[in-house]
Amino acid sequence: MAIEQIKMPQLGESVTEGTISKWLVSVGDKVNKYDPLAEVMTDKVNAEVPSSFSGTIKELIANEGDTLAVGEIICTIEIEGGSTEDAPVAEKPAAEAASGNAAPAASGNEGNRARFSPAVLKLAQEHGIDLNQVNGSGAGGRITRKDLQKIIDSGNIPQAAAQTESVQAQSAPQTAATEAKAEAAQSQPSSAQAAAPAPSVPVAAGDIEIPVTGVRKAIAANMLRSKHEAPHAWTMVEVDVTNLVEYRNGLKDDFKKKEGFNLTFFAFFVKAVSQALKEFPQINSMWAGDKIIQKKDINISIAVATDDALFVPVIKNADEKTIKGIGREINELAQKVRTGKIRSEDMQGGTFTVNNTGSFGSVQSMGIINYPQAAILQVESIVKRPVVMNNGMIAVRDMVNLCLSLDHRVLDGLVCGRFLARVKEILENTSKETTSIY
Repeated sequence: MAIEQIKMPQLGESVTEGTISKWLVSVGDKVNKYDPLAEVMTDKVNAEVPSSFSGTIKELIANEGDTLAVGEIICTIEIEGGSTEDAPVAEKPAAEAASGNAAPAASGNEGNRARFSPAVLKLAQEHGIDLNQVNGSGAGGRITRKDLQKIIDSGNIPQAAAQTESVQAQSAPQTAATEAKAEAAQSQPSSAQAAAPAPSVPVAAGDIEIPVTGVRKAIAANMLRSKHEAPHAWTMVEVDVTNLVEYRNGLKDDFKKKEGFNLTFFAFFVKAVSQALKEFPQINSMWAGDKIIQKKDINISIAVATDDALFVPVIKNADEKTIKGIGREINELAQKVRTGKIRSEDMQGGTFTVNNTGSFGSVQSMGIINYPQAAILQVESIVKRPVVMNNGMIAVRDMVNLCLSLDHRVLDGLVCGRFLARVKEILENTSKETTSIY
């Protein structure tokens, strides 16, 4: 027999972790290769993790609700036909702990360390936590990132005895200097510090407690990361889409009969944005620390909501598609999300996001950037308003607000203003005479 590991897969571009929402197997179950083992949620997709082997489930390392970094072990499988000598070294301490025959701490320190995931070791090193003094809540007493985060939030960080004695032996000036350095270090933001401790909220009679799902946790983490790391700025333009409205309304019925799906205003907006991105490629960029990556492909992310989650599928190479082609893809991606058939590859590669906030009546909003993209455009509701025309007369026109949130590390107001002005120009000149949907 041999023991094989199943690790958290990368389920999308820029995805660094996933949450086990539901185990589909139990310890002792026999599985075949490619059988689904667990449902995993990220901020981009909800997917099943398949087995890479045929065998028997030996241990479920992670619990339902646990969030693990990509590459961390989620479970182990006993494979028939191998030998125990082939099993990874990291599994031996786990097996010993499960059977109650773990070696004493003095001699088994290295073995226990092999059971720590890379994320746990990194977090412990960043905060000086002595893992030998931490009681794990994972399977077989395994220490998880949640265990360390609770300790960090509490402020009671266990340190090794030798380290504690060394600190106590320091002089007062040295201690003060050490504290000053610690305060300076704590002032620096990190992914571990980004998660604030949960507030204490009083629950009164009649209040309803709703558990936070894995998808909602992932969305919250990604939004928090975007707001923490990207300095958001915001700008808005008004667009007169009277001609566009007349054009679309005049052909929507025949289009539906011919093509089988609705021709929405949103398809026109996505087309205009993709055309403007081709002319202003700086907007189609991402921040990469010491450099800015200007993306060649124009892949438009669109937000599609369900009752309890938000998904962001991607229209690939939108600048090469017609309005009809974009409309068809919007319809197909929305159907996949709402029927639970969206795939990981449908969510990858986005370079700019267009959000149809006008679908629920919003007229002005500030979107949070879809990290690591540099900007997001909110398309608000089209409303009839009195407008002063160039000849001084007042007329009722169909108006829409376009609201752009931008990462000020990557983009400045000048290029964003020109980009929005170009989108406005394209939309205001969309009509039967100037624009084909095919």
